[in-house]
Amino acid sequence: MSASQPVEGVPQELVVAVVPAKDEEARIGATLAALQRLPLVGAVVVVDDGSTDQTAHVAEWSGRVEVVRHERNRGKAAAMTTGVARAQELRPGAPVLFVDADLEESAAELGPIITPVLVGQADMTIAVLPPQPGAAGLGLVVRTASAGIRRLTGWEPTQPLSGQRCLTREALLDAMPLARGWGVEVGLTIDVIRSGRRVLEIPCEVRHRATGRDLSSQAHRARQLADVSLALAERSGVPDKVREGGLEGSRIAREQGARLAQTARERGVPLARRTAGQVTEQVQRHGRPLLDRAKAAYEERARRRPDA
Repeated sequence: MSASQPVEGVPQELVVAVVPAKDEEARIGATLAALQRLPLVGAVVVVDDGSTDQTAHVAEWSGRVEVVRHERNRGKAAAMTTGVARAQELRPGAPVLFVDADLEESAAELGPIITPVLVGQADMTIAVLPPQPGAAGLGLVVRTASAGIRRLTGWEPTQPLSGQRCLTREALLDAMPLARGWGVEVGLTIDVIRSGRRVLEIPCEVRHRATGRDLSSQAHRARQLADVSLALAERSGVPDKVREGGLEGSRIAREQGARLAQTARERGVPLARRTAGQVTEQVQRHGRPLLDRAKAAYEERARRRPDA
């Protein structure tokens, strides 16, 4: 065997880390320093999503980091999409590692989700974090996301909202365009699984800033729940209705989902909870046969996989 031939089980390439960031000047420097200690990270791209502090400058001062700026805040999914485009320019075809900007030194613990992608064991890996000190949420968003993913794919994730993910370029293409805003992780999971690709959850000793129960935290959860609900609604059989000639029904379903999500954003947590219930009701009433068919198709693809 020549030195140029690949060795089974040994990574032959490096990933590009994409770090979407907004107002993280206090934490992003430590996060980037930790990422640069990971030997399988070949490049780092920071997307400053309209920060009002010195996030972009701190990233630039860190050195060996590509920084792309959004002049105004466009949301997490838009920042991730911008980062993916820059990653492709830096290392065409390389897998992408998505990293939250607030991980600080614990970002160095993300190695376990990189290797399985590089050696071909998985198309997407998701970091499962240990219990986070100070976390004060009631779990509504997580339960909504988990239940929705289970309905649409037959697989129930442990941490559906984990932002620490590594994906092959092909898996990323299957998931484009990304679900908007805070629904991006849920959309990624559904789209990658529906494409027949392999997804693994892997424990990582990673820590991020916990969300409390103050007004700002509650508003964040309301926006998150609205975006998650919209991502689920948009993946609940609407494309099937279009293909079957129900264009008008598809338009109405999309408008309803967008309207419910907007109402939740404007009026907060109580209506966000109602939004999730209404979306679930719409799915059960109108989309159940389509969801069952999608699940059956996924299971059939899984049975036909050579490595199944």
